[in-house]
Amino acid sequence: MARLLCALAMLCSGVLQAATPLAGAWRDVRDGDTPAKVMEDFRQGQMNRFAPDLLLRLPQGARGSWVVLDPPPPWVQEERVLSIYPPPLGTVTLYDHNRPTVSLAMDDFQATIHGHGRLAFLLGRELPASAPLLLKFEPSARIAAPVSFRLQSWASYLQQDARWLVFATASLAVMLAMALMALCFALMLRDVTFGWYAGYILCYALIQGIQTGFVYHPLGMNWLGGLSITVGSAAVALSVAFASLFMIRFCELQRFAPLLRIPVLALAIGMVAVVLMRCSQIDALENIGQLLVNPLLTLGAALLLLASIVAALRGSRHAWFFLAGWTPLLALTAMTSAQVNGALPGLDWLNDAGLAAGAFEAVVLSLGLADRALMIRRDRDQVRVLADKDSLTQSLNRRAWNEVAIQAMSNPAARPQALLFLDLDHFKILNDRRGHAAGDEALIAVAHALREELRPTDLFGRYGGEEFVALLDGAGDEEAMQVATRLCRRIHRLEIPVDGEQLQLTVSIGVAVRRPHDSIDSLVARADQAMYDAKLGGRNRASLQRHEESAAQRRVSRTGRMSQRTS
Repeated sequence: MARLLCALAMLCSGVLQAATPLAGAWRDVRDGDTPAKVMEDFRQGQMNRFAPDLLLRLPQGARGSWVVLDPPPPWVQEERVLSIYPPPLGTVTLYDHNRPTVSLAMDDFQATIHGHGRLAFLLGRELPASAPLLLKFEPSARIAAPVSFRLQSWASYLQQDARWLVFATASLAVMLAMALMALCFALMLRDVTFGWYAGYILCYALIQGIQTGFVYHPLGMNWLGGLSITVGSAAVALSVAFASLFMIRFCELQRFAPLLRIPVLALAIGMVAVVLMRCSQIDALENIGQLLVNPLLTLGAALLLLASIVAALRGSRHAWFFLAGWTPLLALTAMTSAQVNGALPGLDWLNDAGLAAGAFEAVVLSLGLADRALMIRRDRDQVRVLADKDSLTQSLNRRAWNEVAIQAMSNPAARPQALLFLDLDHFKILNDRRGHAAGDEALIAVAHALREELRPTDLFGRYGGEEFVALLDGAGDEEAMQVATRLCRRIHRLEIPVDGEQLQLTVSIGVAVRRPHDSIDSLVARADQAMYDAKLGGRNRASLQRHEESAAQRRVSRTGRMSQRTS
């Protein structure tokens, strides 16, 4: 950190040393003004003095303003660059020997030399280094932002210009990358929250691109020439609308701040209405929209900040992400507004700080969205687990077991598979005489014992009531019967009493080995029939299904089994 601070200090000192300190004066344009008269007023001290390296807010005069910059000695006759930062919204004209030499504006695409993030006038060697520089700021319908002036050598200016290009490009690239990523996730996850976030970040990137002039130079979007007021106002309003809609879902206002959800939604609708009025091409509506923008921005910023704080304090995890990304940007906006009114003249870096704050907010909110996506996925996984598991025994329920079993049997070339159909003996008597609580405890104990005896690869589940099923992979007749016999012994060793000490809970198991054309239903039916044979054989044993019965025999067997269960 110390090395970084030293490097920044050296960088700043290099920039300051490379820039020539200036003296400056200004006054409004008056009737009958000529460049010669203005220079004479300057020499006689009849103009308002100011420090050009500090931000100056020129009055919004009807005719514009004159500015004179006087370079102090020592004078070096070389190519120099006069830059104006932040770039003013109107046209600025440089005069030489009482005649205009060049006029520049952010959205001017005719001039061959342009600064990036600033207006830059190239001063040739033929211009005396000691000559005062006369500038005229043309009147503009836009709000006049404060500006500062710097006179540098050509080499120093190129270095500073390159650094700014790298910084601005990186900041805007981060914002655009985060927005495009969010759009992809919005389409893949079908979650409109990501879409609102992408809209907000894209609008903010457009605002910064217009304010810094990046969309004009170097991007060269000449179609924006003359439309920057309309496009900029629409982007500001839409950014607040998208931010409001994003916040409602991201911070879960319906859950954590329901009373503030309606005002935030109304703010979004109001900003959309402002955009429509600004783009209506109807003078009355455009004026109303312009009047409403700033009050709505002020109220909206306070409302979003309040809603996020309330949601965060009430337990919204993602509201903290919103606060972390939104608060620095809000503080910068407040400081920039104060600068427009003449405060903080020494903080000329605030204009570029908006780019860095936008990139920071995009990254923080993207991390919040990633955390939200992970939480949604975790919640869906938990819901799926709860939907697949039997709530009592924590085994797969019948639906989930059927789905997994069908998938396991989908490969006809798989290894041998056997199905065990297990039914607890005397379970109805246990429920009737000891109560359903004892029956539930017995089911839990039996399920736990069966899972311990089976392999992790065996598919075990509760089929319904006191019935369980297990699909054994790689087991033929002999292996399946050995497993079934072992399970019978294990359940018998649990010594769960059914009726005092005279009768204990046991299990009857039917075994069926998969045949080439078996479906899961036919395999279960054969194992079920084998289990019924085990019941008829005296219970607490396993029976292997060896032959195919006729339909009439299966109906008789099923009827007999059902009558036995009710006994």
